[in-house]
Amino acid sequence: QVQLVESGGGLVQAGGSLRLSCAASGRTVSSYAMGWFRQAPGKERETVVAISRSGGSTYYIDSVKGRFTISRDNAKNTVYLQMNSLKPEDTAVYYCAARGALRLSWLGTGPGEYDYWGQGTRVTVSS
Repeated sequence: QVQLVESGGGLVQAGGSLRLSCAASGRTVSSYAMGWFRQAPGKERETVVAISRSGGSTYYIDSVKGRFTISRDNAKNTVYLQMNSLKPEDTAVYYCAARGALRLSWLGTGPGEYDYWGQGTRVTVSS
């Protein structure tokens, strides 16, 4: 199975940018559909963005469209989340997750559809 480790979180002012990384080990990330999720204090975990195995299909929640970009580098076995124009409401612990998928185009849009999770990285956006 795959192990995932997130990094890149931190404290940033509103309007700033961060790039989160999700490094995979144990299995090649190209075998998995991937997603980024977040959980703010007192709230349920929500999907932020997801990407299919092929990278050809992506899903973004409305609140991050135009600001966040997911990408995957299968050669580096890493998935990235570029976050621009950050807002205080983006403050949360961000998790990456993976699910093995036979179809290259499969895309899961809910946290319950993913099997393997990292430990999370905290993002704090100050106003």
